[in-house]
Amino acid sequence: MKAQNLLVLMSDEHNASMMGCAGHPLAKTPNLDALAARGTRFVDAYTNCPICVPARASFATGRYIHDIEYWDNSIAYDGRVPSWGHRLQAAGVRVESIGKLHYRLEEDPTGFDKQHIPMHITGGVGMIQLSIRKQFPDFVPPPRRRSAIAEAASVGESEYTQYDRRVADIATKWLRDAASSRTPWVLFVSFVTPHYPLVAPKEFFDLYPIDQMPDPTFGPGSGYQPHPWLADLLSGGAPHPQDQRRALAAYLGLVSFMDAQVGRVLGALDAAGLRDTTRILYTSDHGENAGRRGFWGKSNHYQEAVAIPMIVAGEGVPAGKLSSTPTSLVDAYPTVLDGVGLSAEADDVPGRSLFDLANGSNDRDRIAFSEYHAAGSPSASYMLRKGRFKYIYYVRFEPELFDLENDPEESTNLAARSEYTETVKELDAQLRAIVNPEEEDRRANEAQKKLIEGRGGPEAVMANLPTKKLFTPVPPGLLS
Repeated sequence: MKAQNLLVLMSDEHNASMMGCAGHPLAKTPNLDALAARGTRFVDAYTNCPICVPARASFATGRYIHDIEYWDNSIAYDGRVPSWGHRLQAAGVRVESIGKLHYRLEEDPTGFDKQHIPMHITGGVGMIQLSIRKQFPDFVPPPRRRSAIAEAASVGESEYTQYDRRVADIATKWLRDAASSRTPWVLFVSFVTPHYPLVAPKEFFDLYPIDQMPDPTFGPGSGYQPHPWLADLLSGGAPHPQDQRRALAAYLGLVSFMDAQVGRVLGALDAAGLRDTTRILYTSDHGENAGRRGFWGKSNHYQEAVAIPMIVAGEGVPAGKLSSTPTSLVDAYPTVLDGVGLSAEADDVPGRSLFDLANGSNDRDRIAFSEYHAAGSPSASYMLRKGRFKYIYYVRFEPELFDLENDPEESTNLAARSEYTETVKELDAQLRAIVNPEEEDRRANEAQKKLIEGRGGPEAVMANLPTKKLFTPVPPGLLS
C-alpha cells in the first residue's frame, strides 16, 4: 500500500458484541460506529489468547503464544521476540506508544522510540500467583471469587478512568504536534477501559438504567451445565442478580466512556488535518464474559471472551463493509507494516494484512486460532474457528463443537454427535497442524512451575504478592 501514517487504537476487555455497529440493543458507541461506517469491520475477529499479557505479546510479535512462550500474566513481553515496532524502527519510521502496553518493563527494548505514561505488569513481575495452576498438587490456593468483580461495580471515577483521560489528553496533543510531520509515523494509543474495576463516571453510567439491564445468558437458574474444564473459573458462584445488573450497567458505561476517549483522539486527528493521510486500526486485547455462564472476566474460548472488535479505516479501505473473513490479533503485525508501506512477507508470521483482507472477498474457510494456558485453567484450551464451526479442544477433557451460524449463543455442544464425527476429525487435524496441544500444555506448566519455584514456591509467592488488587494498578505518579 501507499505509505501513510497509522493510528492504532486498542481498548482492554471490550466484548465484541457491545457496540452499536455490532447491533447491540443497548451499547452506545457513536465514535466506533462512525469509524466502522467509513471503514471495514471484521465480524469474526479473535484474540489469540483470552487474557491480557499473552494477547498483547501476540499482538506485538504477530506470533502464537506457544511459539513465543509468553504464557500468562506474569510472563510478559520483553523484546526477546521481534515486534512490528522493531521493524518500524529499523526502517526509520517514527513509532511511539501512549497508554497501556502490559509488557514487562519500560526499560525493555520492545520497539518504541518513546513510551508515554506506559502501564506494564507490576514491578516486572505482575500477578505471579496466577501462574499457580495444577503444578503443585499439595498446595491449596485461596478461593478466587469471580463475583467480586461484579459486586464492586459502582458510579464514579477510578484510577483507570483517570488514566484513560490522561491517555486521550496526551494523544490529542501528540496529533496536533504531528500535523507538521513530513514522513509517515505510527502511533499506538492504548486505553485500559472497559476493563474492571467496574466504576463508570456518572454521565456514562446513567446511560444504562440498572432496572433495564437484561439477565445474562446461561446465568443462575437457566439450567445451564458448564463444561467441567470451567470448574475453577466458576468457583465462588455467580453474583446476586442486582449486583449483576449494576455491573452490566457499569461495564456498558465504561464501553461508552472508552468510546468517548476514542472520539477525542479521532477528533484531534481530524482537527490536525491528518484524516486523509492516516489509516486507523481499532481493536481490543480480548473480550469480557459480562456475567454470561455465571462469571465475569475472560479466560475461556466462548465468543464473549475470545471474540474481539476489529475495524480498519482510511485510504484504500472499503467503506461500510462487513467482512466475515476470520481474523485475529496476529494479523496486526503485517497490518502495521502494510499501513506504512512495508512488507511482512520475509518475517514468517501467520497473519495477513487487514487492509489486504478488507479488499478481498470473504474467505469463510480462513482459520482463526487461539490458546489459553493461564489463570484458573486445569489444562490448556485451544480454539479453531473455520467457516460456521468453532472447535474447542481441552487437554484431558472432552472437546466442544459449536455451529455458530445456527447456534450463535453456543448452547449445544455437537462434538459427541455421530453426524459431526468427520467435522471434529477435520478440525482436530487442522488444529494439530498448528500446535501439539499436549506438548505445549506440558511446556507451559513447566515454565510456570519453574517461575514459581524460583520465587520460593507457591506459599512464598502468595505471601509476597506485588499487588493484591484484582487488576494491574496504574503505576505511582502517572496520575499526578
